[in-house]
Formats: sequence, structure tokens, C-alpha cells
Amino acid sequence: MTKQQIIKKLIQFLVASPTPFHAVKFMTALLNDCGYTELAEADSWRLKKGGGYYLIRGGSSLIAFRLGKNDNPVEGLRIVGAHTDSPVLKIKTNPLLKFKNYLRLGVEVYGSPILNTWFDRDLSIAGRVAYTDIDQKAETALIDFKRAVAVIPNLPIHLTPANNTKEKINRQTELPPILMQFDPQKKSKAETFPKILMAELQKNQPTLKIKSVDDFEVCLYDTQQPTTVGYNNEFFCAGKLDNLVSCFSGLLALTDSSGERTSMLVCNDHEEVGSNSYTGAAGPLLKSVLERVLKNREDYFRALSRSILVSVDNAHGVHPNYPHRYDENHGPILNKGPVLKVNANQRYATNAETGSIFRRICREAKVPVQEFVNRSDLNCGSTIGPITSTNLGIKTLDIGVPTFAMHSIRETCGCQDIRLLHKALVNLFNSPV
Repeated sequence: MTKQQIIKKLIQFLVASPTPFHAVKFMTALLNDCGYTELAEADSWRLKKGGGYYLIRGGSSLIAFRLGKNDNPVEGLRIVGAHTDSPVLKIKTNPLLKFKNYLRLGVEVYGSPILNTWFDRDLSIAGRVAYTDIDQKAETALIDFKRAVAVIPNLPIHLTPANNTKEKINRQTELPPILMQFDPQKKSKAETFPKILMAELQKNQPTLKIKSVDDFEVCLYDTQQPTTVGYNNEFFCAGKLDNLVSCFSGLLALTDSSGERTSMLVCNDHEEVGSNSYTGAAGPLLKSVLERVLKNREDYFRALSRSILVSVDNAHGVHPNYPHRYDENHGPILNKGPVLKVNANQRYATNAETGSIFRRICREAKVPVQEFVNRSDLNCGSTIGPITSTNLGIKTLDIGVPTFAMHSIRETCGCQDIRLLHKALVNLFNSPV
């Protein structure tokens, strides 16, 4: 698959995935097109050699796997792990804030976004809504306004305490976006936020028979479209590259691989807030699926000892304006290949053995490898890698594409790196562990 074809598919994925719920919906549609069968956790599973399967938990986490045509899962699995969530502003359960003629939305900060990048952006709303239908049944539906409906305006430069400096942002008072204007003398159709959601659902999904909206999980997102940037179109800019580019690359690699070997993709929610949920990497989802695939305890432990998990999460590309923020010997360059991430304090799970395995896989695929080690005087981020490795006792390593502005509302990576990551992961799924 060419770089242009991969970028085109990635753009389609990102546009369709303003939230983890939408990302999982898009991935399941692609898996269905590739002949994968959905499994329900409550059902008895009847798995066949060579078969492709997937399951969803909580609407926002997904595991997809294919049983090898010519090998036994006991001989070891090739697992790629990523996460579906990104740092965002989530709308509170009772969010409407009225001031003069303005209606604003109270928000919570989810994860660790670069907050000043959210100002003066064309923001929309998306997520999941729980409702009761006219037959008194509890249902859920995905919602996406798909248009700019809110904005967080900056304070004018003449009114700021110090011009052109980054002031500390008050999350309670300075982040509520303006949703609309209203006339205090007239009764508004938007008197509650559930009514706003209900009206939007009925407008865009008229077949839904909604009696009342009971609850919701919705967030704001930037409506600016993903695009290539640079004189030679060498860069790729979009929201939520961390970590949807990894989910996309893992999914595409799984469906493009030969199917000869047992392979698995795990996309967990809630990594940005610690993974402690029943859909997160610290929960039992992956363990429970592996136990059901491997049938008995003896096979389970034998398989884990021979398996490898590659945690794929974006890495920091060295920023040419801030070179002093990087270790001088470990500054990955965009478009020079995926990054092997190492940390002595186990914030990343890579060790000499697993790093060597990945280098071999990349060497076979003719994919260059870069390294990232954090400056010793700065704190290091983490991933699902150490969490999963601790829970399962499985050999694990951490990799990712080098990225600028990680956790900004709009991040930048290299177009060539997306193609190279895809090549490396395809070879992972096709190779012996």
C-alpha cells in the first residue's frame, strides 16, 4: 500500500472518529468488511483456525484477533496495543451556564491537554447518549454535531495582565465555551442540555424514537480537517493523532497481514487518565480474551511465555525550536522511522530483549528505527505497555511515530513515518515471535 493510500484512509478514520466510541464504530465496520466476526462476551465462543474475530467492551475499547492458519496459539501471539482516547474537554452532566445573553458549557479536563491550544478554535460536540425510547427500553446512540457550535474566545491582548506570555489557565472559569446567545425574556427550547442533545439526535437520526435523554458522555472536538502540511507535503496535521494513528496502523496491519500466524490488536480506552477502568489496560479485558482463546490454564501460560506485545503510542520528535528539551543523543526526527522508547524507571516497557526483537522485525522490513530516551532532568510519560506487561507477565516493548505538539488540539507527525509503521507492524504479524 502506498503512502498516499494510507494517508487517505487515515483521514477517513480521523474524520469519522471524534470520540473513542466513534473510533471503535469505524474500526468494527472495517473489520466486518474484511470478514471478521463479532463476538459477545456473554456468549459461548466457537473459534476456528484461520478465523478473524473481534469484541467490543463499553463501546470504546476493542480487541480484534485472527487465529493463525498454520500455527497453534500456544506457540505464541503477536499483539499490538494502543489506546482510543485522547486529551479533551468533556462536557459536565449539568453544564449550562448563563451570563447576560450568553449560554456557556461547563467542562472537565480529561487527561492532560495543552489547554491554550483550545482557544479560538471551531469546536463541535460528539459522544454517546443514553436514552429511553417510546417503548420504555433503555438504549444508547452515538451523536456528532459535525459542525462548529462552540468557541472559547481568548481575552484581548489589551486586557491581559502580561502581553504575549502564557498565563496559567483557570480550568473552572476560563474554559467554558460559548454555545449560543439567548433572550432571557423568552423561553428557550434549549433550557436543558439533554433537550439540546435530544433535538440534535432527532434531527440527524429521525428513526430513533426517543422519549427522554437520561445521560450522556460527550466532549468537544476541533472541526478543522486533517491535512498534509509542508512544501513537499511531508507532514501530517490533525487532532487526536495521539493515539488514533496507532490504532489505525495496528488495524490496517492486522487486516493486511498474511493470517498465517495468530495475531491480535488491543485498543483500550482511558489510557490518558491512568487506564483504571473495566475498559482500560489496567482492567481484565485482554486477560479474559486470551484465556478464552487458549482454552486451558496450561496453554495460557505456555503461550504468554512465547508471546510479545508491542505497545504503540506516539513518541516525541525533537522540536527544532526547543532542542534543549531533548537528550542530545535521543532526538527522533520526523519521517525517519518509528521510535523505540526506553526508560530506566519502567515508564516504557522496552528492554534489551524486546528492543532487539523489534529491531530485527524492522530490519527484515527495511524500516529504519530511531530511539527516544527522555532527558534525565525531565519527567517521562508512560503508556499501556508497562501496565499490560505487569498484569500479564508478557514480553513487551514501547514504540511510536515521532510527533510534534503531543496533547495539543492539533498534532503533527510525518507522512512517511505512518507508512513505515504500517510496514513494521505487518512484518510483526507475519514473523515468528
